[in-house]
Amino acid sequence: MVINSSSSQSAEIRRIAILSVHTSPLHQPGTGDSGGMNVYVAETAKRIAARGIEVEIFTRATSLVEPETTQLASGVLVRHIPAGPFEGLRKEDLPAQLCAVTAGVLRAEAAKNEGFYDLIHSHYWLSGQVGWIAQERWGVPLVHTMHTMARVKNLTLAKGDSPEPAIREIGEEQVVTAADRLVANTHAEAKELIELYHADPKRVRVVHPGVDLNKFIPGDKAAARKELGISNDSIVLLFVGRIQPLKAPDILIRAAAEILKQAPQLRSRLLVAICGGPSGSGLDHPDSLVELATNLGVSDVVKFVPPTSRAQLVKWFQAATLCAVPSYSESFGLVAIEAQACGIPVIAARVGGLPTAVRDGISGVLVDGHDEKDWAREILRVTSDENLQNKLAVGAIDHASHFGWEDTTEKLIAVYNEAVTSSRARIRA
Repeated sequence: MVINSSSSQSAEIRRIAILSVHTSPLHQPGTGDSGGMNVYVAETAKRIAARGIEVEIFTRATSLVEPETTQLASGVLVRHIPAGPFEGLRKEDLPAQLCAVTAGVLRAEAAKNEGFYDLIHSHYWLSGQVGWIAQERWGVPLVHTMHTMARVKNLTLAKGDSPEPAIREIGEEQVVTAADRLVANTHAEAKELIELYHADPKRVRVVHPGVDLNKFIPGDKAAARKELGISNDSIVLLFVGRIQPLKAPDILIRAAAEILKQAPQLRSRLLVAICGGPSGSGLDHPDSLVELATNLGVSDVVKFVPPTSRAQLVKWFQAATLCAVPSYSESFGLVAIEAQACGIPVIAARVGGLPTAVRDGISGVLVDGHDEKDWAREILRVTSDENLQNKLAVGAIDHASHFGWEDTTEKLIAVYNEAVTSSRARIRA
């Protein structure tokens, strides 16, 4: 049985170790391997600490200038573990460094008093492999969040994208077996864990990610556009995320070309803003989107925006007409919730967790498939109907209001309590 956990009253938890091996919560989301997971780890860690539980986050050191430890917030320490070359190491190369990372994590714990950590929460399969060893060494429960899964991605692979290797599938299945509790972002992801990875349903819990509802807020669209240098009558189609085939930003550019075929009079008003940097297999062809826009004859309406601060990102959301999330696979889709919290309707692919993140016809529009003609049709339908835009904007704000990080944290701590109570009872027995 998959359940939502809602109570945080149970075992006393003093300190937890969070493992985020391949990407640091201190890094800028939107480029390299940094994305929604960075935000998730940072936002939940701060709120967990605010509830009196000390948090230590372990991540791989990626720069000589990084200190050994950094204070992210009160009660939250980020520890950088040297493993392999500091720079130039891609996520795909990290399995060879897991022994070094594990040694660094175990060494850090060995310098503490015995029983220093009460629980481990690992994020992504690489961290789960380290957590699996630490779990046995420290005698504490392991909670794991996948974020993305190889078997899901390989079933919905973007054209020309590289499939995830067998080593990752095997590693993920090992972590699923080892974890005391598995946290799924949505019920759809919980189903995938059970059906594709044979996870024990009794150990799977659903906890939705969240959004900072104090930071991502509706704003003055005209003022945001003026600050960003955008005309007030523009139709702004916004993509935010890492530039790689999985995230499918090319679909938005192809849709823009189709829109201008059908409505050439919109060329002077249309703006496609691609906010993010190359990542994953997108690093193999970092200029592919620029070339695509040129080949399709729409380079004049496409603007590439490098990864930006969260405050500036809010401005882009507030300035947008629609936010597009055309991914081939998403465990949830934080960008969709962030956009909606700013009052911006979302047009998204009907995949993975996006039907949870976006309420079709209420807060946005879900599109079946990735045909640019279908995307162009839906974009034109929404952007040409001001009443529909306003209705979706109201629905977007309301929908996002149910996804605050405080609620996510409450439910995570409930899962932690459950895992610790179960583990201690097992040890006593």
